[in-house]
Amino acid sequence: MLRHLSHPVTPLAQNATLIWCDTTGAAAWVDPGADAATLERIAQDQGVRLEKILLTHGHLDHVGAGAELARRTGVPIIGPHRDDAFWLDQLPAQAQIFGFPEVAPLVPDQWLEDGDTIELGQTTLHVLHCPGHTPGHVVFHDPESHLALVGDVLFHGAIGRSDFPRGNGRQLVASITERLWPLGDDVRFVPGHGPESTFGEERRNNPFVGDHVLASTGAGTGRGRF
Repeated sequence: MLRHLSHPVTPLAQNATLIWCDTTGAAAWVDPGADAATLERIAQDQGVRLEKILLTHGHLDHVGAGAELARRTGVPIIGPHRDDAFWLDQLPAQAQIFGFPEVAPLVPDQWLEDGDTIELGQTTLHVLHCPGHTPGHVVFHDPESHLALVGDVLFHGAIGRSDFPRGNGRQLVASITERLWPLGDDVRFVPGHGPESTFGEERRNNPFVGDHVLASTGAGTGRGRF
């Protein structure tokens, strides 16, 4: 089964999440936004073997420590979808705008496509391309443990912003309702910021994409979080 541990990083409290196969100890950091040395130490303290770095999308608070962590550990960077290449190219500008330490442009070792799978020990993660917050955003889903790592697509009680360059509110809502909801109400998800929730909880109560909201008003604005 897949286990996970989140560690907030950056002033935006982005959830860098360590995931690992509890049978083999094979592990990956998802969205290491900052503090590479700390993230490396956390993995060591858990007694797991880091094999991969996984990126949901190209925003600085999710990828800022990716290159350094890869250099320190010798593991490959995988994801996001190629459509976020322009965000990764603009990492120096993002760092300057938000007052973060200087970060070089990043090219992952592997781009991801919808329907790809990622092996982590005896766990198989399924990749879903979920654009809207960014055009190349991906989500990682483990059917066995009913767990999804959704980046900035969906939050507890909110959705991602879609007013960034090449964001699209209607596309974001479609990604949530057409790609995530069918995975099942019992799926627990780790968002890019804030507490975990389940798809069922958000379908019942989310003021942006809850079933009652979509049935009565539709959705698709850019008034999300992060």
